[in-house]
Amino acid sequence: MRVEMLTSPGRDGRPNEDFAGAVPGAAVLLDGAGIPGTEAVCRHGVAWYTHRLGGALLGRLLRDGGRDLATILAEGIDEVTDAHRDTCHPADPAGPQATVAMIRVDGGRLDYLLLADAYLLLDRAGASPRVVTDVREVTARRACAAPLDGVPAGTPEYDRVYARCVEALRARRNQPGGYWLAKDDPHAAAEAVTGDLPVRGVPDVALLSNGAARLVDPYGLLDWAGVRDVLRSEGPAGVVRRVRRAEESGAGAAPDDATVVRCTDLAG
Repeated sequence: MRVEMLTSPGRDGRPNEDFAGAVPGAAVLLDGAGIPGTEAVCRHGVAWYTHRLGGALLGRLLRDGGRDLATILAEGIDEVTDAHRDTCHPADPAGPQATVAMIRVDGGRLDYLLLADAYLLLDRAGASPRVVTDVREVTARRACAAPLDGVPAGTPEYDRVYARCVEALRARRNQPGGYWLAKDDPHAAAEAVTGDLPVRGVPDVALLSNGAARLVDPYGLLDWAGVRDVLRSEGPAGVVRRVRRAEESGAGAAPDDATVVRCTDLAG
């Protein structure tokens, strides 16, 4: 398996809270969630969390012994939580957290795991690409933000409603009926979207953070077939370059960390 990757910080002067890495036959992407108040409950920060968890996952993938990806993720979350349990408050709602995407190629099959809004783009021979993601966080975010509709931005009423929306979203995190991500509770790994398929007929796969997937949603500049074509011709750099151009042109969203991992020659 050959791997190309690129990760780009959203803003100068701030740490990149994404993580990407690979070992023979496997790759990992994490998208750290920067939440107001994290610094007050964790002295390490979100970038530390994603890098520490990413390293723990890669180490386990290197010596996994055939264990399923959810078990590997659960052990990684537990390890990182223990690493700062005595100095920080990892269980606090504002504690560091991350979305996770993992793939592993073994025995002619591709295993995958997605937790929260990372994306897996499967390039299929002779067919449209297939996209796998975990929609629960986006669904919960939209539902919790509904009370803001029609409330004028910049007003005291908007600030009050927004604060209630944030609390409502936090209450759904890592809860049945809500959404799940990597934080302090290893049981979240059991809620991940997982699957497997034969490597035969899959020329390559790509993992994208939601900052890179903006080209499709919300910007609408490309569909997933277009993203696949850019990856084929320009690699991960081509995708990230287009994201930055859209942000510079005033596409509407603040710049975000953007990360793409492309894996080819899966059967090689």
